[in-house]
Amino acid sequence: QVQLVESGGGLVQAGGSLRLSCAASGSIGSINVMGWYRQAPGKQRDLVATITSGGSTNYADSVKGRFTISRDNAKNTVYLQMNSLKPEDTAVYYCNLDVIWGNYWGQGTQVTVSS
Repeated sequence: QVQLVESGGGLVQAGGSLRLSCAASGSIGSINVMGWYRQAPGKQRDLVATITSGGSTNYADSVKGRFTISRDNAKNTVYLQMNSLKPEDTAVYYCNLDVIWGNYWGQGTQVTVSS
């Protein structure tokens, strides 16, 4: 059984920073992709960033240059450093784990950016 536990969301003013963390436990394997997605009210869930177990990254155009995804394989944890936050970054952020035997989601953490 896989469990993803997110932390680090909150309320921040525009231009501020937040760091999200997601700790994975269970059968996560050594080869996987971890990532962050977000969903704003009334909108679909969209990709923010992903990182492979080998360290290759991928970002949505809207966050390039502002957000940085990283991971600590020894701790089975993925991070999302979010800088220069904008009100349009407001959403529930979900951690995702993709392995050969399944795709898993965390419970989500709210990020609210005030103008």
